[in-house]
Amino acid sequence: MDPEDLRYTKEHEWVRVEGDTGTIGITFHAQKELGDIVYVDLPKPGTLLQQHKTIGSVESVKAVSDIYTPVSGEVVEVNGSLAESPEILNTDPYGSGWLVKIRLSEPGEAGKLLTAAEYHAFVGTESS
Repeated sequence: MDPEDLRYTKEHEWVRVEGDTGTIGITFHAQKELGDIVYVDLPKPGTLLQQHKTIGSVESVKAVSDIYTPVSGEVVEVNGSLAESPEILNTDPYGSGWLVKIRLSEPGEAGKLLTAAEYHAFVGTESS
């Protein structure tokens, strides 16, 4: 279920690294736990992000949850579709539901994150 080409955090974010760009989103597990997402607060392009620091929040009918960046870098693009349709995070968290794209300042950070298998094992132990 969790794509193999992504790296994951224990806070339920993912990153897809392509060259010097990282695309960040929340996992299927995160959106399932949150329920129906109604609002997303994201940083503006040009914002500098530090690994594991808060970059915004996701509001659902159940709760508001912080989003943490899996890697450091500068925001180069924000998914504008989420302002109009935050429910995309529920329907396609690994595709059109991405949050931000950043220019990586520390490309090696992604390699230290969880693989899909490690994340799957972590989620399995967390829910038991």
